[in-house]
Amino acid sequence: MSADSLKVALPKGRLFQEVVERCQDTDLLAGEENLSRLSRKLVQVFPQTGHLFLLAKPVDVPAYVEHGAADIGFTGKDIIAEKERELYEVLDLGLGACQLVVAVPDDFPVSEPAEMPDNIRVATSYPGLTARYFQKLGIKAEIIELGGSVELAPQVDLSDIIVDITSTGTTLKENGLKPVAEVLSSSVRLVVNRISYKTKSESITRIVNQLADREKSKKGCSACAE
Repeated sequence: MSADSLKVALPKGRLFQEVVERCQDTDLLAGEENLSRLSRKLVQVFPQTGHLFLLAKPVDVPAYVEHGAADIGFTGKDIIAEKERELYEVLDLGLGACQLVVAVPDDFPVSEPAEMPDNIRVATSYPGLTARYFQKLGIKAEIIELGGSVELAPQVDLSDIIVDITSTGTTLKENGLKPVAEVLSSSVRLVVNRISYKTKSESITRIVNQLADREKSKKGCSACAE
């Protein structure tokens, strides 16, 4: 790798393809056509650009960037906000839009979080964000951390309510839940290591500008289509 090459953390899973497609016409991939090989190895260098790409779970991308294993990375705002890591969030790509919401059973007697009683049990995969949210409301909440299937918790009396990610609300509705408040609006963000932002500023700024231009172009095309 050359001095101006970047180490890039890409998110595995559902966000991978969208992020790669957004990066395709930037200096990161430089029009590389064989993008499928990006998903075959956890770490690899693209000879055409000299950049090193590593695949990580979205939840781990901020750690790679904060500690310098990656210069830049792509992950959701919800993940960045949960851990409050020391890094720069420089661009919203607008991909994977969703909301972190407070959701309650359909027959729950309270319609908004501010009315909820102390010691309410809240199941979530976002204990940090959830705790801070209820602290700001002045409500004592028992936070029950789960790794997934959070919407199941009220059905089996593990919790009274939940805080979870939703994009369409369909899963909540199918499980007898309804959103009553938004904790956070999330989408894919470009994050940068603080030291790299100084030592590789030219390369990083060029990538940020190219991605921003692609986002503007995408929005412009959408507006024309309407």
